[in-house]
Amino acid sequence: MVRLIMWVALIAAAVWFIKRLINPPAPRTKPEPPEIAATPMVRCAHCGVHLPRDRALSQEQQWYCSETHRLQGPAARDH
Repeated sequence: MVRLIMWVALIAAAVWFIKRLINPPAPRTKPEPPEIAATPMVRCAHCGVHLPRDRALSQEQQWYCSETHRLQGPAARDH
């Protein structure tokens, strides 16, 4: 009985190996991650925080992070 099981296993392994040689498996390719469009960032003229341009407020070619900072205007910076 053990001999019969060994012969069946050997034949099954040979068939599997031959099928694999004839039709090799397709190489696995990693799916490309979707391209994420980067949102342009701007700097608040008052506090210097960077934020996406679509969330910023603009006034006279200056960008602000909030209405309060827009009303206060640009900060005086010593560089």
